[in-house]
Amino acid sequence: MRLYVAILFTLLFVHATRVSVGQETVRHYLSGTGKDDGVLWDFSVSEGMKAGQWTKIPVPSNWELHGFGKYNYGFDKEEKKGKEIGRYRHSFIADRSWRGKQVNIVFEGVMTDAEVRINGQLAGEVHRGAFYTFKYDISKLLKWGKPNVLEVEVAKHSADKSVNAAEREGDFWVFGGIFRPVFLEILPVNHIERVSFDAQADGTLRTKLIVKGRGDEAIIQLYDREGKKFGRPVQLDINDGQAYEEARFEQPQLWSAEFPHLYRAEVVLLAGGTEQHRLTQKIGFRTVEVRKRDGVYINGTKIKFKGVNRHSFHPTSGRTTSKAISIHDVELIKEMNMNAVRMAHYPPDTHFLEVCDSLGLYVMNELGGWHGHYDTPIGKKLLKEMIRVSENSPSIIFWANGNEGGHNSELDSSFFAEDIQRRPLIYPWAVYGGFETTHYREYNYGIGTYDHGHHIVMPTEFLHGMFDGGHGAGLEDYWKAMWNNPLSAGGFLWDFQDQGVVRTDKGGILDTDGNRGADGIVGPYYEREGSFYAIKEVWSPIYFERREMTPDFNGEFIVENRYAFTNIADCSFTYALRHLQGDRSNIAVTPVRIASPDIAPSAKGILKIELPADWYSYDALYITAKDPHGKEIYTWSFPIALPERVAETLKKHGLSDVHTEETATSFVVTANGVRYQINKENGLLESVQNAKGIIPFAQGPVLQEAVNNYGGFVMRRDKDTVIIESTFDRKERYNTLSWKIFPSGQLKMHVQYFPESYFTRFVGVNFNLPEKEMKSVEYMGMGPYRVWKNRMRGNQFGVWEKAYNDAATGEIPFQYPEFKGYHANMYWAKFKLGTQSFTVFTDREDVFLRLYTPKEQQDTEWKNMEPTFPAGDISFMNGISAIGTKTQKPETTGPMGMKHVYYDFEKEPIRALHMVLYFDFSIEQ
Repeated sequence: MRLYVAILFTLLFVHATRVSVGQETVRHYLSGTGKDDGVLWDFSVSEGMKAGQWTKIPVPSNWELHGFGKYNYGFDKEEKKGKEIGRYRHSFIADRSWRGKQVNIVFEGVMTDAEVRINGQLAGEVHRGAFYTFKYDISKLLKWGKPNVLEVEVAKHSADKSVNAAEREGDFWVFGGIFRPVFLEILPVNHIERVSFDAQADGTLRTKLIVKGRGDEAIIQLYDREGKKFGRPVQLDINDGQAYEEARFEQPQLWSAEFPHLYRAEVVLLAGGTEQHRLTQKIGFRTVEVRKRDGVYINGTKIKFKGVNRHSFHPTSGRTTSKAISIHDVELIKEMNMNAVRMAHYPPDTHFLEVCDSLGLYVMNELGGWHGHYDTPIGKKLLKEMIRVSENSPSIIFWANGNEGGHNSELDSSFFAEDIQRRPLIYPWAVYGGFETTHYREYNYGIGTYDHGHHIVMPTEFLHGMFDGGHGAGLEDYWKAMWNNPLSAGGFLWDFQDQGVVRTDKGGILDTDGNRGADGIVGPYYEREGSFYAIKEVWSPIYFERREMTPDFNGEFIVENRYAFTNIADCSFTYALRHLQGDRSNIAVTPVRIASPDIAPSAKGILKIELPADWYSYDALYITAKDPHGKEIYTWSFPIALPERVAETLKKHGLSDVHTEETATSFVVTANGVRYQINKENGLLESVQNAKGIIPFAQGPVLQEAVNNYGGFVMRRDKDTVIIESTFDRKERYNTLSWKIFPSGQLKMHVQYFPESYFTRFVGVNFNLPEKEMKSVEYMGMGPYRVWKNRMRGNQFGVWEKAYNDAATGEIPFQYPEFKGYHANMYWAKFKLGTQSFTVFTDREDVFLRLYTPKEQQDTEWKNMEPTFPAGDISFMNGISAIGTKTQKPETTGPMGMKHVYYDFEKEPIRALHMVLYFDFSIEQ
C-alpha cells in the first residue's frame, strides 16, 4: 500500500510538472523595483515644496527626496500637524489574457494612509500603516485591453492616532510617499492563497495551506541548491479550502547564519487531477528554542547574537532602497563579523529578508512602535500583513512587538496564532518572555545586574553610538562580560548607518538633524569609522590569546573557536613576515599558508606557524583568517621588533663638535647644523633651527595631569655629548627633565614624572606645533585609525601616512581616517610641514602620539561622550582618555573607560613614569 501511494504521488507530480504552463503567479510591475529604476507617475502634493503642482515623480520613492512636501524628523512639531497629502495617477493596460483570473494590486509599502481607486472606484478600505504589504482584488474594476487609471491618495500623517504614535513620532526621519514597489499579481481563479512552512532541524516539515476556489489536493516537492529533488513528494488533502500536513525528511542540510542552506519548495495545487496553480518558496530547516534561565538555541546549539539595529535607509532616497542595497548591507554587516540584525523599528523590504536568508543573518523582525503602539484592531491587521510576507524566512528568529514601551500586549496571542513556527516574541527594552532586553545599561549596573539575574540577557540596543563614541568604544569590555556570562545571548548595537538625508530644500546638503541621526557605525554612504574595524576584531569568531613575539617563540598561538557550528579546520589561514623600514620594506611579500587546526566550536587549540630561521629579523608578523566561504575574518598583526631595536636604526653617529653658549635666560647648543635654545629656568625647548630656518616646534615638554616643577637646570658635557638636566627633589622638584644633544645633531629627551592625581584622564607631555603648518604625518605604529582608551582594537601595526584633515566623525565631509586624535604604539613619527620636516622616535613601548584636538562636534544635547585632550598641539602620552556614548559617560562603559590609576607613594623614582623621545631636526632625514 505504501509503495502504491508513493508511486501515485510521483505520477501526480510528474503530471503536474508537464502541464504547468500558465499556472504560475504572474507579477506585473506598475512601478520600479527599487530606488534606481522608478517609473514616472503623475503626482501632486498639497503642502510644502511644489505644493499644488501636477508633475512627475518616480515610484517607488519618498516625495521629499524629489523636491516635494516638507522634511520632518520624528520629533518635529510640524510633522504632527499632518497636512501633507500626495496624489498619484498612473495608467496601465490590463492584458486580455488576464480576464477570468484574479488580479490583485499589491503595494509593498505606502507612507502612511493610502486610498486606492481604479477607474474612479474604490479598490477597498483605506490602508493605514506604512511598512506593510497590502493588496486589493481589482478584477471586477478593470477594463480589458484598454487603459485603466490608477489613483492613489496618500496621507503622510495617518488619520489613526495610534499609527502616528507607532510610526511617526520616533527618533528617526519620517517621510511620505509610495516608497516600495507596486505590482499586479495575476492568479488563476483556483489558487494557493497562503502557504506556511515550519521546517525543523530534525527534518520535520509542517505545512499549512490556504486555498481560494477549487482544489482537492496539493503536492510539495523540495529541491536542493543544485536543483536536485530532495526527499519524496508530500501530499496534502484539502478540505474547506485548507490543508495541513506533517512530513519527515532525512538528514537535511540545516540553515544557520554560518551555513545558510536553503531548499526550494515547489507547491502544486490540483483539482480533479488537473493542475490549478504552482508556486515556489525557499525554506530552511532550522529549529529555534528558548530555554528559560539558559539561552537561545539554534539547531540545538547555544547562540551569542552579535547584532546591530538597521533602518531601511539611503541618503538620496530615504526609506526607498533596492535589492542591491540589501545585498550590500548584509555583506557589510557580516564583514564586521556580526551574525544578527534587528529591524528598527518596522518590517524591512522583502528583498532584505531574502538576502538574510541566502547570505546568513539572524533577524529580529519588528512590528512598528516607538514609545507608542498600534491599537488592537489595526495592530492585528498590520501584524498579519507582516507575518504573511515573511513567515517562511528562516532568517527570522524573533518577532518584536514594538519598541521601548510601544508594546501592545493584546497582540501577543496573534503573533503565535499567525505564525506556524511560533517564534519567540520579544519586547525590546523590557523584561518579557524570559528575556531581559533593557537598553543602554551602564556597564557597572547592567553587567552587575545581569551577573546576578535570572533572565536571558539580550539588550536589543546597547552602546548607543554617536560620532566617535559607542559602538567600538566599550564593546571589548561588554563583549568579554557577555561572552563569559552563560545567561547572555549577546545583543544588538545601535545602530548600523548614519541617517544623513539629502535635503533637496537646502541645496543638497546631508542632514542628520544635528546629532539625532548620527548614530551609525558607518556614514550615510557607508563611510567606515574606526569602530567598524574595532567591532570586526572584537567580534571575530576566531579569538587569539595574547602572545608576545620573543626570540624563543615557537610559532604556536592559542586560539579559541567562537563559532557556533564551524570547525576551524574548515577555515583557512596565511601568514606574512614584513620588513617595515629600509630597502627591504618594498619587497613584495607572498603569504604563506598555515595548516588549519581541528578545533571544534567553543573549544581552544593551537594554531602552529612554521617560521623560517630568520623570522626574528623581521619587524612584524601578520596572520589572516578566512571563513569557509572565503571571506576574510580578520588580519591580526604582531610587532616583532620592539621600539628599542627600531630606535637603534634611527640613531645617527655624527662627528661634528657640539657648541654651547649661555644667555641670561637660555642654554644654546649647536650640533651638525641644528641649533637648540632651551630655557634655563623651566627646561622647555624654546626654539629649534636648521639650515632651512626655524622649525615651529617648541614650548615642551609640558606635563599633562602632572605638576610642571622641573627646576635647578645645569648644563654639562659627557665626552662629546652635551647634557642639560634638572635636579630631583622629592618635595618640590620630583618631576625631572634631561636633554642630551649628540654630535649628530639629534636630541634626546627623558622626562621622569608622577601624575598629579591617583585617578587621571591622561598623562604625557605636550609641545606646540601650529596646526596651520601641518601637511601630513608618517608614523610607525598601530593605524591608520585613531584610538581611545576604551577602543584599542581594529588597527594594524605598520607604517602609515596621513594627510592633514579637520574631519569630525559623523559629520560632513565624513573623511576617514581622521587625522586628529590619539594614535597607539608609536615607534617613530615624521612630521611634514610646509618647507620643513622632522622625526621623533622612542625606545620605549606603549607610547601614544596625540595629533591636535578634534574640533567640537554638533553635540548640543548630549555631553556624555566627554572626549578629553591635553593642552598644546602635539603630545606624547603614557596614557590617553576614553570616550563615552550618546547615553553613557566613559567610565560607565566598562573598566577600559575608567580613568587611569597611578601609584606615586612618596614620589619614589622607581615608581615614576618615563617618556623618552629622540628628535631629528636635520635636513638629511
